Amino acid sequence: MLNISALLAGLLFGLGLIISGMTDPSKVIGFLDLAGAWDPSLAFVMGGAILVGAIAFAIAKKRQRSLLGAPMQLSSATELDKRLLLGSLVFGIGWGIAGFCPGPAVVSAAAGQSKAWIFVAAMLAGMALYNMIERCRK
Repeated sequence: MLNISALLAGLLFGLGLIISGMTDPSKVIGFLDLAGAWDPSLAFVMGGAILVGAIAFAIAKKRQRSLLGAPMQLSSATELDKRLLLGSLVFGIGWGIAGFCPGPAVVSAAAGQSKAWIFVAAMLAGMALYNMIERCRK
């Protein structure tokens, strides 16, 4: 049941990304281009996501177990540190350059977009590099 739920959630997420235009890099770059021909339409997508997320987290904080019975594991981190800020900066720069972030890139790659495959390959390489650096730090 857990795998079926994960599959359905992933399909719903992917469909939402396609319908909202988040899988179109030119639309995303247009949204991020505040000084040029700004396209504010994705602000509504983000606003809706923030609203749904805020409600979901408020409900989740009050629960001990998920709807499928798994233990709730919410982060307890509350501070902004250098690693979080630098990671956010790198994420934002990559998003602005490529017009993709991880979720839409995976959906676009699955749809056969060659630019998305390049992004996903670079993302996986970056994740592997991060893991190697973290292992060396310990």
